[in-house]
Amino acid sequence: MKTAAMLVALVVAAISVAPTVLANDPDMLQDLCVADASSVVKVNGFTCKPIANVTAEDFFFAGIAKPGATNNTYGSLVTLANVDKIPGLNTLGVSMARIDYGPGGLNPPHTHPRATEMVFVLYGELDVGFITTSNMLFSKHIKEGETFVFPRGLVHFQKNNMDKPAAVISAFNGQLPGTQSIALTLFTSSPPVPENVLTQAFQIGTKEVEKIKSNLAPKK
Repeated sequence: MKTAAMLVALVVAAISVAPTVLANDPDMLQDLCVADASSVVKVNGFTCKPIANVTAEDFFFAGIAKPGATNNTYGSLVTLANVDKIPGLNTLGVSMARIDYGPGGLNPPHTHPRATEMVFVLYGELDVGFITTSNMLFSKHIKEGETFVFPRGLVHFQKNNMDKPAAVISAFNGQLPGTQSIALTLFTSSPPVPENVLTQAFQIGTKEVEKIKSNLAPKK
């Protein structure tokens, strides 16, 4: 019960803060603007679905109710609950995610260019941290019922160093925070980043670049 109450408080805090700060999403100008994914009109966000076509399902998503499979390269899985999954979030300036970690699992260094993130630990324990633009690391060991904040745009990570699973719920002050995984962005982009850029930036050889690319390539 205590854990559930803290989770509710986390979501309420994210919702209440989003419209009052210099948020990434523009303020809403009407009660609701359910995203019309079928519209060919492109705007900063999504155009509104006709109110006559809006249903309660536009505001519902069950995708973060159960643990996700973590049998992958990093041993973790992020399940997003953003405007792409919940059309009713359009213009509301808030979204969520569930992240599951197997034993030893890692949510690798990444950034969210359009939102600040706050995580709430459902169960398990994690070592988390973010790095500032002055190259200072702020890290913490967090456990069930605890929270940690990752400021907008800063590189951050979560690592499960325990021998049992862990999971968090993430809250964002943006309907579509965006994610750039550092390794995937640099080594699996399309078209690819020039090889001589990677070798010089990381002070490694061509063989090492190719090995990293091979390890990060989607498994067939």
